[in-house]
Amino acid sequence: MTGQVVSIFIAPGPAEPMRSVQSVAAVAGKGLAGDRKMRDGSGGKKDTPDREVTLIETEAIEAVNRDYPLRIEAHESRRNIVTRGVALNHLVNREFKVGGVKLRGLRLCEPCEHLESLTRKGVMRALLHRGGLRAEILQGGQINVGDEIAPV
Repeated sequence: MTGQVVSIFIAPGPAEPMRSVQSVAAVAGKGLAGDRKMRDGSGGKKDTPDREVTLIETEAIEAVNRDYPLRIEAHESRRNIVTRGVALNHLVNREFKVGGVKLRGLRLCEPCEHLESLTRKGVMRALLHRGGLRAEILQGGQINVGDEIAPV
């Protein structure tokens, strides 16, 4: 299994638009620099490892656009890393590398009402079981568009 990073998105706040970046610093135990989900160490409800980084397959977005009447763009998934060529659902409880950054897949990133409220009706149903992966950053570094995704 090897895949590739197609695009990277971050947003400074919870409902703010995602913006595309060519690279981002991944901080172990914290999250992605400049992203709304960067952990602050407060121990609060939203300060958990499964919020450090999210990934989604380009193939899943293409399938939604093929199988449903709605159309979504990659940034509308509100996931940080868009991939190609890797089955993210198979990475739950597994370690893998994105470029030089080591991640552990924690759980599926199922779509929620917040996502649908920021996009359009039908997104939750369309992305069910293909909404991506939540992962924690075990070893930090830089993630770049074009980086390889591979098992550890």
